[in-house]
Order: sequence, then structure tokens, then C-alpha cells
Amino acid sequence: MKLLPSLAAGFAGAVVLTAIHETVRHLRPEDAPRMDVLGMRGLRKLLGKADLPQPDNDTLFGMTMAGDILSNGLYYSLVGSGRHALRRGALLGVAAGVGGVLLPGPLGLGEAPSNRTPQTQAMTVAWYTAGGLVAGAVAQALRKGR
Repeated sequence: MKLLPSLAAGFAGAVVLTAIHETVRHLRPEDAPRMDVLGMRGLRKLLGKADLPQPDNDTLFGMTMAGDILSNGLYYSLVGSGRHALRRGALLGVAAGVGGVLLPGPLGLGEAPSNRTPQTQAMTVAWYTAGGLVAGAVAQALRKGR
């Protein structure tokens, strides 16, 4: 696995995922997944446990977006740069989407942001899958370009 192409592919998937989330939450506020809310809740919890000061909402949102792109980019970089990157991207995306629906409640972050309606659940899985597919497609394109 080549590190740079894998990271480039992973971050491409993460940027697309974040762009979808941020665009649709403005267009469909009634049922769009709010992964930003989950991220901000998680970050507030971590800062509280570390006894660090709580940032204002705008700063918290920016930190959350940066953290989302970083963590999702690293996650999607697991598609690698070898064969079957598109398939791995799809599987990673589905796994992340299902986790995004099932894990927030047990983690104490609340269920509504990703589990509010069947449409919210479907969008969560679909968008993470789209991010994985983008990562896989970019990995394949970079591999062919070598």
C-alpha cells in the first residue's frame, strides 16, 4: 500500500462526505443527519473529561469539522491503493454509516441526530457509503495513473 495515494483517496472521500452532510442539513433540516451535532457533543464530552475549557459554539463547530475531515480521511484511507479499492471503499462506507446510526446512543451522544427518522438513517448510511465509494474511485484512479 502506498501511503500518499491512500491518504489522498481517504481525504477525498472525507471532503465529499462532509460536503454532502453540510449541504443537505441546510436543505432538509427536518430529517437530515446531524453528524455535526454528534461531533460537537463528543468533543464537549472529551474536553470536559480532560478538564479543558469549553469553546464557544462557532469554535466548537470549526473544531468538529476539522476533526470530522481528519478522522474520516484517515478511516477512508484504509481503502488503500491496491486492487479492489472501490469494493473496500463501499464496505468501509457501509460500516461507517451503520455505525453512525447504531453507536451514538450507546456512546451517550443521543440518537436523534442520525436516527430520527427512517430517512435520516438511510441518508446516514448512504452518505458514508458515498464517501467510501469516492475514496475507492480516487484510489483506483491514482493507481491507474502510476
